[in-house]
Amino acid sequence: MTKEEFIQRFQMRALPASVHNFSYPQQLKSAAVLIPIISYQNQLDVLLTKRASHLTHHPGQISFPGGKAEPFDSDLTATALRETEEEIGLRAPFINVLGQLNPYQTISGYEVTPIVAIVPNSKSYQIDENEVSEVFQVPLTHFLQRQHHIQVPFYHKGKHHNVHFMPYQQYNIWGATAAMLHDLSVLLN
Repeated sequence: MTKEEFIQRFQMRALPASVHNFSYPQQLKSAAVLIPIISYQNQLDVLLTKRASHLTHHPGQISFPGGKAEPFDSDLTATALRETEEEIGLRAPFINVLGQLNPYQTISGYEVTPIVAIVPNSKSYQIDENEVSEVFQVPLTHFLQRQHHIQVPFYHKGKHHNVHFMPYQQYNIWGATAAMLHDLSVLLN
């Protein structure tokens, strides 16, 4: 799929219902992540980060750059762009925002809105080591292939949920990040 085909498919299709069915029982905090799509050499990659191992929430997990909405953020897109710059040094003027996917409620009490964007290919990022230990790319085609989509039943507080997994090489991509990638693949396929 080319960059132009990706943009057209993303913008022309209605968002599918999410496979993510977790519902947090209390008031949620707002957050946003950026799903950065990198186009180079006729290939599309998804940029992901590995969270620092010393973090209190989700240490060492694979995620998208992003975080909690702050009162000074004008909207959730601004949150995703601000957090992306803080975490990996990718600045807003270089990010072409296409739109967003449906929000996700997480077990940690956040409603996370994924913002989808085309970003430039970069060989170096300014990583904030307090938040991120690694930045890496995965070919988008990996996530478009159904055999890489794994769902495992999970029970939490008496309710059934599916936890999503999409392993890639040495990376265990799971949880909300994998659910977002699943929903993006459904939208594109």
